[in-house]
Amino acid sequence: MNLVMSIEKMILAIITTNPKKAPSGIAVFHCDNQEEMYKICSALEPILDGIAHKITDEIMIIVKH
Repeated sequence: MNLVMSIEKMILAIITTNPKKAPSGIAVFHCDNQEEMYKICSALEPILDGIAHKITDEIMIIVKH
């Protein structure tokens, strides 16, 4: 029997300039400013095979659809 695991519709990472607003228990990347936040999101999208979504000016998430 071949078992295949797949991750669908899951938050893979949170990228934020405000660590107080990020939950624990998931990969969180703290950034000094929005420019750094966008750079990290751009790098993580292909690595995690996910899509970046802006939640607020301080928080972005990488989601697997």
